[in-house]
Amino acid sequence: ETEPLTSKKDASDCSKGEDCKENGLVVRNPKSALRLAEDGSKVHPSQGDKGEAAQISNGYSGVQSSAPCNGEGEDAQGTAPAATTTTTTTTSTTCGAEAQQQLMELEDRETWSKKIDFLLSVIGYAVDLGNVWRFPYICYQNGGGAFLIPYTIMALFGGIPLFYMELALGQYHRNGCISIWRKICPIFKGIGFAICIIDLYVASYYNTIMAWAFYYLISSFTAELPWTSCTNPWNTGNCTNYFSKDNVSWSLHSISPAEEFYTRQVLQVHRSNGLDDLGGISWQLTLCLLLIFTIVYFSIWKGVKTSGKVVWVTATFPYIILFILLVRGATLPGAWRGVLYYLKPDWQKLLATEVWVDAAAQIFFSLGPGFGVLLAYSSYNKFHNNCYQDALVTSTVNCLTSFVSGFVIFTVLGYMAEMRNEDVSEVAKDTGPSLLFITYAEAIANMPASTFFAIIFFLMLLTLGLDSTFAGLEGVITGVLDEFPHVWGKRRELFVLGLTIVCFLGSLATLTFGGAYVVKLFEEYATGPAVLTVVFLEAVAVSWFYGITQFCNDVKEMLGSAPGWYWRVCWVAISPLFLLFVTCSFLSSPPELRLFDYDYPYWTTVVGYCIGTSSIIFIPIYMIYRLVITPGTLKERILKSITPETATEIPFGDIRMNAV
Repeated sequence: ETEPLTSKKDASDCSKGEDCKENGLVVRNPKSALRLAEDGSKVHPSQGDKGEAAQISNGYSGVQSSAPCNGEGEDAQGTAPAATTTTTTTTSTTCGAEAQQQLMELEDRETWSKKIDFLLSVIGYAVDLGNVWRFPYICYQNGGGAFLIPYTIMALFGGIPLFYMELALGQYHRNGCISIWRKICPIFKGIGFAICIIDLYVASYYNTIMAWAFYYLISSFTAELPWTSCTNPWNTGNCTNYFSKDNVSWSLHSISPAEEFYTRQVLQVHRSNGLDDLGGISWQLTLCLLLIFTIVYFSIWKGVKTSGKVVWVTATFPYIILFILLVRGATLPGAWRGVLYYLKPDWQKLLATEVWVDAAAQIFFSLGPGFGVLLAYSSYNKFHNNCYQDALVTSTVNCLTSFVSGFVIFTVLGYMAEMRNEDVSEVAKDTGPSLLFITYAEAIANMPASTFFAIIFFLMLLTLGLDSTFAGLEGVITGVLDEFPHVWGKRRELFVLGLTIVCFLGSLATLTFGGAYVVKLFEEYATGPAVLTVVFLEAVAVSWFYGITQFCNDVKEMLGSAPGWYWRVCWVAISPLFLLFVTCSFLSSPPELRLFDYDYPYWTTVVGYCIGTSSIIFIPIYMIYRLVITPGTLKERILKSITPETATEIPFGDIRMNAV
């Protein structure tokens, strides 16, 4: 129930028990506001003092936002038209819409049922498939144990401060990635639209990887796993099963049955000639993806009340499986070789710039700021929730999970090297999803109780991906619903259904026989530089335009204490430089893409940059649009565009106050 602390009518003007209407907001029992100040000074100023702030104990001004609806009306000093009665009893359609939106935000916004629901959701989002395959590979590629030094430094000064900043922003302003910019810096509102486009790109290829895992899961319900032999219809003459009892030598042209199952049965890439000839659509993968999106829809259609319960399974189950696989891997012959290769430090690597770039990129994409998810999830928190503690706990759990996953992977790679009688570096040359679907799947297939371990492993991959998908789509849903509450506020289920259908249709290109090439292209170009650019601008907008002092005051209002100098310096200088460093490094040396035996042609680099630009182009477009529609001189337009236009309502007992 909303109570503007400055009212054009005194409390006595409203009869007892009646509702007073002020600026389009219904104010109930305004006498409760008078109890805020018992020293004799009224909280409600008189008509002449309407422009002055009623100071209260929380340090915030009790005056409403000085800019009327859409920036129209009289100045902020309280000079009102003569027809005061008319202006106090009637409001414009725009003002009514904004009032309705504020009421919906304050009264109808749901919150997490329990604190643990929020923590599990954030952990489930941050801990995804990349923790299992990307971190171990980057770690051994960049100096083994020595890589942990730049990784830790980049986490402390880049990743965790940005993670904390997004949690605090979402919790304080209680808005999604689009409408939150009205309360921070309106000219940067295009960032919210860019985030939504990036999330849609991610949903179009990330869920396809889960469809592969789902195909493996279904194929695992057999007495003998199908990727253990070379007698299947999809096998070729180069198939070599060196785990067989016969003495089989591994040659240069040998291909494992696990690799042929992945490339020729699951992906069927041999039926595609590359990105210029993707081939037909795999109906098996299409059915798998359809089932995944069905699970996703019924997990998030009702909001965080339902998804917060689902993550109890999807966020905790992977840790149980990781522990089982870690124990199993440690007991395999040759496991020590893999661990030694994983952690053996190469101190010379620390002098290479690429190692620091990889460390910065890994911690950034692992924690996941910039996708609108942290803003969305934290916006459903209670106002005084300790988001500082949440940021430290979830980021620490995420980093430790990545580190432990390395042992799970490399104990098995050491076992593979022992069986092949090769060096670990030869076995570990597979990267990305191939590390899971070829190398690890092959090792599992040749363990005792292979069917059991295959089922739990691919079930783990499925749950790791699901809660990340929940989070990514929730970032879009919250952003759109908060921006257009009068359209979608009461139609969440319908909007979520439409969103999942769009994501499914957008995934069709990745379900073709050459879909793996599309997934690789999107993974490298559609998200990487675009997200880095988005978070860089977000950090600049919050620290330099909104103001680091104002932001720290917001945090103090929630937690009772302001962030220290370490956080301030990181937000103002170190984190933006950290993002600029990674972005420039990526753009200066774009990756040369290669998948299996296919070298990506040059034109795919151009296409990749076009895909990445298609999302962030909304940022300058909205800036131009904002300046064009804002009245006044150029200077006035710029000032109005960087000034928050909507006050943030702060809970204070039974009433709400505007933070200006």
